[in-house]
Amino acid sequence: MEFRDLRWAIAASQHRSLRQAAETLNIKQSTLSRSLRNLEHRLGGTLFERTNGGTRPTIEGQEFLDAARRIVDETEAIAARLKTRSRGESGRLTIGVHASLSAGNLRATLLDHRRPFPDVETHLVDGSSDYLISDLDSSAIDVAFVAEPNPRWRDRSLLVWNERVAAALPENHPLTGRDVVHWGELRHEALLSSQRGPGPELLKLLISKMGCSDRCQLLRHDVALDRLLSLVGAGWGVLLVLESATGAAYPGVTFREVHDAEGPTRLSFRAYWREANCNPSLRPFLDLLRERYPDLSADPGAD
Repeated sequence: MEFRDLRWAIAASQHRSLRQAAETLNIKQSTLSRSLRNLEHRLGGTLFERTNGGTRPTIEGQEFLDAARRIVDETEAIAARLKTRSRGESGRLTIGVHASLSAGNLRATLLDHRRPFPDVETHLVDGSSDYLISDLDSSAIDVAFVAEPNPRWRDRSLLVWNERVAAALPENHPLTGRDVVHWGELRHEALLSSQRGPGPELLKLLISKMGCSDRCQLLRHDVALDRLLSLVGAGWGVLLVLESATGAAYPGVTFREVHDAEGPTRLSFRAYWREANCNPSLRPFLDLLRERYPDLSADPGAD
């Protein structure tokens, strides 16, 4: 029995006329009639009553056609899902994130991807740079956004955006009276620090700007960003963050950009992925990244 036989039998039952069913299927009436006879012969039963008034299913024929409709509907649904998945229009995409989503380019990129691909299940994984690169290497995630170049990665990457560095200050802190904060003004502050998210990169930046971190009082905590910002609001210290974290309001917290002699201090972000990744949902996402953040250093003639 062929799948086509089921579809033709269903069409015959819907139209109650072999002529009309054949016209709908764009085949000859004799071809349809012969197909139904062969199907009945293989099943060893009569599916249709043929009269001058048309073609009507028998009782046993109606039972067979009800089952045939379920088979056809489920098969066509499976085929449709397979087509959308192969085009990256459905499925699952796992993204490693390294910074806040309250504002900025990462948030905008995820929203831009979700609009044309609402059926793609986007799963986010949070972590430090080393954690996300390890997950990427083991294929636990499909793509990761990480601050600053990662020397461990030897596969594909794309420079995407940069973010300004800001200081999260208690609202009654003297530095909130300034439009911007300079690195030297943080030298004697109690600075909150974390190994999560971009914390290690921000600490490296602090050391490079001040020469060493020993002159700062570092208060290390192993908690997420929202906990650290709550500590800032409670007056426990100052926290270095990226501008993507400034889109949400936290009680008792004021944000100020951190500048050096040349202006705002920035950290660059790169997208990392494995060239051998076969997840169809990754391709359209990478196309979006390349459209939003073209690699100006790439060879124009390269594929």
